[in-house]
Amino acid sequence: MKQKPFVIGITGGTGSGKTTVAKKIQTHFKNRVLYIPHDNYYRDQSKMTLNQRKKVNYDHPSSLETSLLVEHLKHLKNGKDVKIPLYDFVLHNRKKATLPVATKSLIIVEGILTFENKLLRDMFDLKLFVDTDADIRLGRKIMRDIKDRGRTLEFVIHQYLTMARPMHDVFVEPSKKYADLIILEGGENHVAIRSIIHAIDRLRKEVVNKL
Repeated sequence: MKQKPFVIGITGGTGSGKTTVAKKIQTHFKNRVLYIPHDNYYRDQSKMTLNQRKKVNYDHPSSLETSLLVEHLKHLKNGKDVKIPLYDFVLHNRKKATLPVATKSLIIVEGILTFENKLLRDMFDLKLFVDTDADIRLGRKIMRDIKDRGRTLEFVIHQYLTMARPMHDVFVEPSKKYADLIILEGGENHVAIRSIIHAIDRLRKEVVNKL
């Protein structure tokens, strides 16, 4: 019997270092990893104007087509290829192009709301929560959104105060209770990263032995 992929869910607040953690795991396991950002599944908003799209609360679960991600993970677990959506953060809209991907032995799903949805949460074999101080997260968010997403400082601060921080308190922080492991200070916690890599190796072997 062919081994199904081992699926890792990574969550934490905006700017917590989730992507860095995911990339360090990916660097260790190299081409055995398929990395899927939950952000790719923001809904298509082609029927809205750019100004309307700018006002959407992207920190609320309703902004994401999580059901499609769950469907894709089911296909990947069964060895089937899928076409992952791509997202344009400058235009606040899904791109017309998609990314065809094949399953791999390790799948990492990362995003601020990956533990919020039970159907998605139950797809994970290992759940990691990246816990970083709010001031550090805000600083990282400001730099990222201005540099990579074409935002202004005023827009980022307003979005953080009215959407990101309130939604963090409602959806992200409470999801910490579902984590198997909590990583303090993100990808710079080298001891934690090494421990996680060892845990992934051990857990994967346990799954194989049960087959």
